[in-house]
Order: sequence, then C-alpha cells, then structure tokens
Amino acid sequence: MELKNNYDVIIVGGGAAGFTAAYEASNKGLSVLVVEKGKTLGGSGNYIEGAFAVDSFMQKKHADYHLTKSAALDEELTYSHYKADTNTWKQYIDGSADIIKWLKDLGVEYFDVEPLGSGARTWHLFKGRGDAVINKVLAPKAKQQGTDILSSTEVTKLISENGKITGVEIKDLNDNSISKIKGKNIILATGGYLNNKEMIAQYTNYDANQLIPVNSYKNTGDGLSLAWKVGAQRYAMGMAMLFGGYIKDPDKPSHVYRYDELNGAANQQSLLWVNETGKRFVNEEVVDNFAQAGNALFTQNEFYTILDQATIDHLQNNSLYKAMGTYDYHDTKLPQLQEEIDKELADGAKYLTKADSIEELAKELNLPDLPETINRYNEQAHAGKDKDFGKNSKFMVPVEKGPFYAIKQGVGAFCTMGGLKINLDNQVLDQNGSPIKGLYAVGNDAAGMLIGDTYGPNMPGTEAGYCFFSGKHTADVIAEK
Repeated sequence: MELKNNYDVIIVGGGAAGFTAAYEASNKGLSVLVVEKGKTLGGSGNYIEGAFAVDSFMQKKHADYHLTKSAALDEELTYSHYKADTNTWKQYIDGSADIIKWLKDLGVEYFDVEPLGSGARTWHLFKGRGDAVINKVLAPKAKQQGTDILSSTEVTKLISENGKITGVEIKDLNDNSISKIKGKNIILATGGYLNNKEMIAQYTNYDANQLIPVNSYKNTGDGLSLAWKVGAQRYAMGMAMLFGGYIKDPDKPSHVYRYDELNGAANQQSLLWVNETGKRFVNEEVVDNFAQAGNALFTQNEFYTILDQATIDHLQNNSLYKAMGTYDYHDTKLPQLQEEIDKELADGAKYLTKADSIEELAKELNLPDLPETINRYNEQAHAGKDKDFGKNSKFMVPVEKGPFYAIKQGVGAFCTMGGLKINLDNQVLDQNGSPIKGLYAVGNDAAGMLIGDTYGPNMPGTEAGYCFFSGKHTADVIAEK
C-alpha cells in the first residue's frame, strides 16, 4: 500500500471503536489510516453481542420499558459510588439512542433489545455480533471512502513536536521494518490491557492465574503505554469486565468454551458452587449480575461447580432452571450437554472430574469438606429453604444421583476499562488535566471515565455502546475543528 505523507487522522487499533471513528472521519472527508497489529480486523470487538442505549426506537416498542435518561444516569453513578464521571455519562446517555439508529441506517441488523439477568432493557443485540458490525459494515464502508488500513503493523511510538502529537512510528510485523507516518490527529483504540499479565498484576487486585481472558488476545495495553510515555495521566486502572465463572482448561484456548453448554450450565444455572476445601461460599443467584459474581468468586482461592446426573438429565431433556445470560442461550434446553461431557472426559479434560460417589469426588480433588457440604445442601433443598445463603428454593437442586461431576473454573473476563483520563472531546489529558494536543482515546482505553471498581451489567452493553459512541463522537470533534 502506498501511504500518504500526512493523514488527518491515524487510528491505532482496528476494532469497534477504531472502525467507527474511521468510518465517520472518512465520511466527513478526512484522510484516515487505521493501524492494526493483528492479521485480521475487529479484535475483541468481533465478540460484542449488543450495545447500550436509553430511549432508542427499539426500546420504545416494548411496553415494559420505562427507563429514563435521568434514572439511568443516577443508577450508573450510584453503581460506581460516584467514581464515574457525571458529565461523561450524561453525554453518552444523551447520545446513545442516536448511535443505535445511526448503525441501523448504515446497515447493521439487530435481533431485539433485551435485559441481561436482573438488569435493565438496554442491550441492543446485533445479528452476527460485532463481527458483522465491523467487518460487514463499518470497515468495508470506511475503505470505500478512502480509509487506508495497515494490518500486521504495530505502533511503537507517538511522535511529538512542540508539545503536539504529530505522527507515529510503526513496525511492520512481517519484516520488523520501522517507518514513520505523520498525522494531525492520533486516536488510540487498542482495547485495554486484559491480555497483559504484568499490567494485571501491577495495576489490579485480580489473581492473574485465576483470571481467564476471553477475547481476541490482542489487548496488551499498547495504547496506554504509548500515551503514558508522552505524559498522559494514568487513570482508573484496576477494573476488568468480569463475567462470573468460566471453565479453566490449561490445554485449550479459553474462547472455545464461550458458548459451550457445559460452561453455561456450570456458570449460569445457579447450581452449587464450592471452594478449594469443598465449602459453599455464596448465594449462587449472584450469577444474575455477572460482574458481582466475578467479584464473589475472587474471594476464594479455587472454586468448582458440583452437579449430579439428575441435573444433567434435567437440563438436557426437560428445561433450564433459569434463562441463560446471553442470547445464544435462548433455547430452553441444553441438548448437547451429555455429549459434551462424555467427549471432554474421553479427551482427558483436566478441569472435569467424574466419580460414582461424593466421597470419591472429594478424595479425588482433595475437597475434605465436600461430603458435609452436600449433605447440608441436600437437606435444605428438600426442605425448600436455604438457611445458609437464602437462595431461591427453585434453584436448590439436590446433588444426590450419581455419577457426580466437578467442574473447575476460573473467573472469566472480556476486557479492561480505563487507563487514560479524557475530556468530553475524548482528548487525552496530561498529569495536570490539560489536553495533549493531537491525541485522543476511545473505547476501552478511555472507558475509565464510566466506572468504579465493578462493571455494571445492570445496564448491559455499556462498554460496547461506548466503543461506538466514543468512536463516532471523536471523529465528529476532529472533523469540526
């Protein structure tokens, strides 16, 4: 590709936020370059299921929808203990419905708008997930409008002159050659740092060995490091978007279990959870708020889901105990559950243990308190009252018909949010809170403005929606300068 000498906009990262900005900027007549370090486009944005909005045309079709903008703002600020920035949230909420319509007008297709668990009806679900939004709509249209796209290319340095960012240094990952490109405006859209174990260890309280990233594996904090090196303020580090338990398999990439029926049964059915000694430790209905479930699970050194053959048979042949948390699980049964279990056992999956008795299961996994836990749990299940943690009786499913199974898990996470402080124009701020001229951040790199210490699935789709909102908004800001 023959590159221009100077671009109006250089975007670092070719995911949801990056290509939203690329489309909008090129549509406004600006020259645009997207630099993506992966071989393929979309990154973790390909897995986005839906986007947040308030008062969208889709929500207004539902008679049970009563959420107001002010109520949404109050809820998010309260949820974050007012660590979130009020004006950033207000701006985002006010523009959120327009983004849903804007995407539709571009050709994005939706299933519907739904709640997640006990959350509000704010999750505008895409047909084909973010993959379709990025790779079938935004990226092709941006390219048609003249956007240049470099893949397998890493931005290694931001170039500054006289206090302004004026370009980037890039490395071609095919031959390691280095070159420089000028740009009037640089947008960081690199998706956070979930896949950087050193950053997780340094800047969060999460056990990196228990944390299981389920994303594109490309989110290694590149944009944050680039910005910090030119004086950007390190801000709101320490929070990952946890989504509860997740199968912990040392022999396979984590993404293979994302829509696995056994994973769904273990983590979204409020079945019995025990810790590293075999003791129960929480009301398993916490799965209705998956971020809170992740927090609860991190209080233990290890944890397992325990279930028996009767539970497996019920989930496969009769019905779910509760609706699953994502739209991929709208079926009322798990028809492949036994087949998945048998295959994993035949393959020697280390996370899955089967035994003919609870005592044998406890011995196999060194869970000395498990037999006592199961006895008490079954007694309370038959009595119809959870005296220990108050779980609804319909989810107190006895564990008594062998064979018995234990599923070892970690805590799943999709992304981090935070790292850079921005203003309402998405300009990156320095240590004194002043804009670094020519430098912007969008998506996960900038989303620390929206959070406290826990992601809010009470308003599902907020981070995905912010990727699209911040990408378009930033491009509009630059185009209007």
